[in-house]
Amino acid sequence: MATNDSELLVVTTTHDEETKARTLAADVVRARLAACAQVYRIQSVYWWDGEVQDAAEWRTDFKTRAELADALVEFIGARHEYDTPEVIAVPVVAGSAAYLDWVRAETAQQG
Repeated sequence: MATNDSELLVVTTTHDEETKARTLAADVVRARLAACAQVYRIQSVYWWDGEVQDAAEWRTDFKTRAELADALVEFIGARHEYDTPEVIAVPVVAGSAAYLDWVRAETAQQG
């Protein structure tokens, strides 16, 4: 197990439709801004337009290197339809050394 690996991130965003989430996931991976992405259905409860909203959404988690975070955030923002899309990054603090090496290798081919 590799530890203290904050050079890697999980970047998360959400969409209102599965197709939009899957398209963005494929575009990001194709651009090599992330090694992979997981898309899954969630139920979000949040404050918007002066009231509590409760909506089905599709969450996408991207595995990437910290140095690609700004480019990935910009890439997501340019393609997202939400007025204020969720785009957050969480550092990877531990994981399988082989998997983390794979994330590094796949995103090193970016550009």
